[in-house]
Amino acid sequence: MSAKSLKVLACGDVEGRFSQIFNRVSAIQKKSGPFDLLLCVGDFFGDNDTEWKDYKSGKLKVPIATLILGATNDRQASYYTEDGQEMCENVTYLGKKGTYTESSGLQIAYLSGLESSSEEGDNSHFGRKDTTGLTLPVIADTKYKGVDILITSQWPKNVQKYASAIEGIEDGDQLGSEAVAEVARILQPRYHFAGLSGIFYERQPYRNHKVIAESSRHATRFIGLAKVGNKQKKKFLYAFNVVPLNKMESAELNKTPQDSTECPFPMSRFWSSNQIDDTDTQFFYNMSGKNKQGSKHKSDFKDGVDRKKQKKQPQATGPCWFCLGSPEVEKHLVVSVGTECYVALAKGGLVPEHVLILPIGHHQSTVSSPQDVRDEIDQYKSCLKKCFKDQGKGVVFFERNFRTQHLQIQVVPIGGSAIQEVKDTFMECAESESISLDEIPKHSDLKQIIPVGVPYFYAELPLGDKLLHRISKNFPLQFGREVLCESGVLNMPERADWKNCKISKEDETTMTADFKAMFKPYDFSLL
Repeated sequence: MSAKSLKVLACGDVEGRFSQIFNRVSAIQKKSGPFDLLLCVGDFFGDNDTEWKDYKSGKLKVPIATLILGATNDRQASYYTEDGQEMCENVTYLGKKGTYTESSGLQIAYLSGLESSSEEGDNSHFGRKDTTGLTLPVIADTKYKGVDILITSQWPKNVQKYASAIEGIEDGDQLGSEAVAEVARILQPRYHFAGLSGIFYERQPYRNHKVIAESSRHATRFIGLAKVGNKQKKKFLYAFNVVPLNKMESAELNKTPQDSTECPFPMSRFWSSNQIDDTDTQFFYNMSGKNKQGSKHKSDFKDGVDRKKQKKQPQATGPCWFCLGSPEVEKHLVVSVGTECYVALAKGGLVPEHVLILPIGHHQSTVSSPQDVRDEIDQYKSCLKKCFKDQGKGVVFFERNFRTQHLQIQVVPIGGSAIQEVKDTFMECAESESISLDEIPKHSDLKQIIPVGVPYFYAELPLGDKLLHRISKNFPLQFGREVLCESGVLNMPERADWKNCKISKEDETTMTADFKAMFKPYDFSLL
């Protein structure tokens, strides 16, 4: 049986014309839908935020799950505060750069802003460090197959080479970014969408392999999109069907379209295959157990764990804030490291003892994780329960496998009457949100109930109750947190938004040390 095809929409620069684009999408949904996703490239906010206030307040609704890129000028930077930020219901800001994996398996790489000549970039520009963050993991991965979609603010430079001319542009060589071209060449997306140029241009597909010299690979289709509502009526909305590449047979995926051309992007002056030394990447968690000179690394043994015995863990194809081998990990938050999983203090935690259980390697959910990872998750749960029981507290564990790339199990201790009332509070909040929250048998295995790839919310409560919701469309991303903030549980509604709870790195470091000391007698990884 063939894999399910997803229906996706991509649009060019919205520039604050929110009602125009969302009304158009609603009409398309009724006529040709349902579509699964809307991707917005280019300038999303423009200079007029009048309409945006109605969407942010909930007065107007966005009709489809929408992913957007970041600022393209300094005036817009204030809109974007956190990567993965939910801007309003159904609108998510992806971040500066990275790879986002939908629950369907669809992989979307993204790069926000304009090219900068600096290493770091700024709020509206990406630098060399951003592009290498996307490309280095790919170059080092011999099994890399590509991504389904790449969305960038800018066009790639010289994309028209070997293809039809860009209508209305006399000198296409001056259009676009060389860095974006290099990212596209290395990531090898099946579709690449970009904006900012005010032009619609659908290039002939280009090959990601050299004919005869290399094995066939999939082709890339580049589409530049015009601005929403432009007076010239150039195309700004593009609809297409796509099956995630990880669910396709190689023969089907790598079929070469008849009108395909050579890749327009040459090997960059920044890269060559014999220049890549990924040991230069500074990881907190040393997977090899050796430093560049081949000698024993000083962190081979840490917290009683022999790092040399650690097996190589699966890694994300792009930046991930939770893979322990990633430079994005905030190591000062790490409490305990096992063989397959680790525990870290939650940023903006509900209470000082709010922690996360996370797999060391890149696994999206509990049900998609291998048995040894799930076994160690259970070990950490057991240790944390004992730790908090000795303090007269119970523990709520919850997981949201929806709009996430890396498994995160939230661990929140509660005490007193809240232990008895938390189940009723979950049910009442679910009813008020029209969420069907089902109680499942206490000894049931989540993996036997939920197939891999299905989004869900799952909670384990102090008295052994297990609650499950299969997510079919919209779901409040902070649902678990909001429930625990209710008067019957923690009674702290002001902490429902984690961004209101952020503290300094110095305070985080102190809290991590305090939790480490408290948890040490129960931590199995130290045995």
